[in-house]
Amino acid sequence: MNDDQLLRYSRHILLDEVGLEGQQRLLDAHALVVGAGGLGSPVALYLGTAGVGRITIVDHDAVDLTNLQRQIAHNLERVGHPKAESARDAIAAINPEVLVRPLVLRADAQELDELVRGADVVVDCCDNFATRHAINRACFTHGKPLVSGAAIRFDGQVSVFDARSSASPCYACVFPPDQSFEETRCAVMGVFAPLVGIIGAMQASEALRLLTGVGTSLAGRLQMLDGRTMEWTEMRVRRDPACRVCGARAAAA
Repeated sequence: MNDDQLLRYSRHILLDEVGLEGQQRLLDAHALVVGAGGLGSPVALYLGTAGVGRITIVDHDAVDLTNLQRQIAHNLERVGHPKAESARDAIAAINPEVLVRPLVLRADAQELDELVRGADVVVDCCDNFATRHAINRACFTHGKPLVSGAAIRFDGQVSVFDARSSASPCYACVFPPDQSFEETRCAVMGVFAPLVGIIGAMQASEALRLLTGVGTSLAGRLQMLDGRTMEWTEMRVRRDPACRVCGARAAAA
C-alpha cells in the first residue's frame, strides 16, 4: 500500500480485526455485483469506498427518473444511461483506484457461470427469481460465497449462502425453484426508499467481512426486517438433503 492508500483506508486499518492484512485482502479481491438498482447502489458504493480492488457490475437496465427515489448511485444527469456504467462513474468519483467493469446485459446462466468463476464474492442485488437461481447454481458449482438480499414495500431480507461450507444451505434450499413465488416489483408494489439502503448496506457488510475473514457471516441464517416497526426476525436455515442444487440428490445425479 502506498501513502495515499494508507491514509484513505486508515479507519479500516485502525480496526484490529481488519488491519493492514485485511485491507490488503480487499485491495486484492474481485467482487461480482448483479444488479445496480436499489440494492446494488449501496453495495457498489460501499465496496468501492472500502477499496475492493476489482468490481464487476452487471445490469441491463437504464437509469429512470423513478429510480432516483432510492437508487443512490445514480443522479439526474445520468437518466437514460446504463445503470452499470452510472454505478461505475459514481464509484470513480469517490475512489478512482478501483477497477470497475460495467456489463450492460441481462446475464444468463452461461454468462453467470463465467462471471462467478472469476469472483471472490458474489452479491445478488437482482429482482427476479430466475436470475437468483442461476446465480446460486453458479456459486455452488464454483464454490463461491453468495450474499443475497431482497426488498419490497416495507419488507427486507438478507442472508449468505456459502458453498465453501458443507453445512451452509444454498439459495435453492430456502427458496426451491420448483415452488411458485409471486414475482413482485417496485414498479407495481412500491418500496420504502431507505429500506433498500439498509439491506444493501448489510449485503456490503457481509461481502466485506467474507473477504477479510472478520467475524461470522450470516450463512445458515436468514434475517428479515419489517420496516414498519423496525423489527428484525432471524430464521435458522439448514441445507436440504433433497435440494436440486446442493443436496444429496444433486450430488448423485
